[in-house]
Amino acid sequence: MKKAEGNISVVKQFVLLGFSDLSNLQGFLFGVFTIIYMVIIIGNSLIIILTILDPALHKPMYFYLANFSFLEICYVSVILPRMLVNLWTQDRNITFLECATQMCFFLVLGTSECFLLTVMAYDRYVAICNPLHYPVVMNQKLCIQLALGSWTIGIPVQIGLTAQIFSLNFCSSNDINHFFCDSLPVIRVACGDISRHEMFIYVEAMVIIAIPFLLILVSYSKIITTILKLPTASERVKGFSTCSSHLLVVILFFGSGAIAYLRPKSSHSSGIDKLLSLFYTVVTPMFNPMIYSLRNKDVYSALRKLLLKK
Repeated sequence: MKKAEGNISVVKQFVLLGFSDLSNLQGFLFGVFTIIYMVIIIGNSLIIILTILDPALHKPMYFYLANFSFLEICYVSVILPRMLVNLWTQDRNITFLECATQMCFFLVLGTSECFLLTVMAYDRYVAICNPLHYPVVMNQKLCIQLALGSWTIGIPVQIGLTAQIFSLNFCSSNDINHFFCDSLPVIRVACGDISRHEMFIYVEAMVIIAIPFLLILVSYSKIITTILKLPTASERVKGFSTCSSHLLVVILFFGSGAIAYLRPKSSHSSGIDKLLSLFYTVVTPMFNPMIYSLRNKDVYSALRKLLLKK
């Protein structure tokens, strides 16, 4: 705390309470999250390596998958290393600047994930609904432009949101009842009327979560309609298998994210908020490589060839 004019204490650093209420499980949680972090890094790195080394994976679908895997590594690395340090040292202090930086990167990368999943759905739509035009439509230039757009689209908006949140006065408690600096937990420790800022966060979440999700739903409604019109059962099974992995990831990520950000304020509790945040920030990135490698024949085949070479 730092004294300001009128003897009002102004917060200069925060305390991430995280899982401090589970005092007897700190060592266990450190071990579990360390293993999870290693699984995420190794699994997603392996997918990136496979898409680079195997010529059979030099397709738009796997180009986006490699981008998605790298995004997952960045996304998790914004949160987990800091959480592991807090669990190991029991020093939960985080400076004003560190908290703002963590929030900004988390929001930017989260936005990128929403739009990259939408681009991947569009890729599957073109491949299944317009297969003859697929090589022309999803050319290298468009693939790079869509990937670059997904990575950068959230930067100006989320920098602005972070600046707006940290321009507030934090003059009461500096305890953030969360394991990282997310927008809603941070804004709730600000003093004064924060209803307008909360509303802005909800509106932004609606745009960033709901619009991409609706675009994905439209793509998959057309994909499913096209697959059901295929003449043989084997063709229908093959059609569903090409997009089932992506659809499962979409349900896991958007489902937990929508519940976390868009459910009514009256139903919020710190325990449920932490559990939902763990799901879309840690659990889903851990399962993504398994989902794509086990449910995708091309990735599984590339992995087998790599292991046989070794």
